[in-house]
Amino acid sequence: MAPRSYWKGYLKLSLVTCPVAMMPAISESEKVRFHTINRKTGNRVVSRYVDSVTRKPVDEDDEARGYPRGEDDYVILEEDEIEAVALESTRTIDIDVFVPRDSIEWLWYDTPHYLVPDDKVGEEAFAVIREAMTDNGVVGISRLVMYRRERAVMLEPRDQGIILWTLRYGDEVRDTGDYFDGLKGGKPESAQLTLMKKFIKTRTKKWDKSIADDPVQDKLLDIIAAKKKGRKARPVKAKAEEAKPSNVINIMDALKASLAKKK
Repeated sequence: MAPRSYWKGYLKLSLVTCPVAMMPAISESEKVRFHTINRKTGNRVVSRYVDSVTRKPVDEDDEARGYPRGEDDYVILEEDEIEAVALESTRTIDIDVFVPRDSIEWLWYDTPHYLVPDDKVGEEAFAVIREAMTDNGVVGISRLVMYRRERAVMLEPRDQGIILWTLRYGDEVRDTGDYFDGLKGGKPESAQLTLMKKFIKTRTKKWDKSIADDPVQDKLLDIIAAKKKGRKARPVKAKAEEAKPSNVINIMDALKASLAKKK
């Protein structure tokens, strides 16, 4: 069953407007989560804020937010000061500009959301915007207040709907040049490249979501199921295969051996 929408508003492009609903495209509700338990009593352990110097619990009324300006020195901000700069949440996704679909690198993608029309009347306008973006090979860029902060968002047509991606802020994405500029460039030897491409082709298959399964979670669920039935689980820890470094590496021999092993 599809999750309920957590945001409703309007999608607007010039004079074309339609009501829309937005839902998170990802969920962590199925993850195995643990509580900290007092082994002696079986009761949950409750966490509390404790003063780092006096080691005494801090009353809720005395809790404040502080910005560090030096060692053990903080600028304290009051809640009303933080609220004063918070932006009001508007309920309109007004598409400001369009950019080529492949011009935004995936590094800028933050969190995906599904955007769908919220009533039958608005479906036609929604479909016209979606299909026009698809035919032109572009995505829409807008700004929206989400999670109490204004975010740049990207609207990407997908199937019969639109995926709205929040984009990372400019100071969050590091420059690749700081890491890659010192690396050796140029093309490798053609024979090595040909063999490597041939080997990659033998390992290539169609994407399936099972490739991204979490084997640790599956084993944890098996242990929990066994304990529920009063049985003692005996998990077997999988051994990771480690690559052994070598001072002398013959890439051609390694590639030929890899292909032979695959066959």
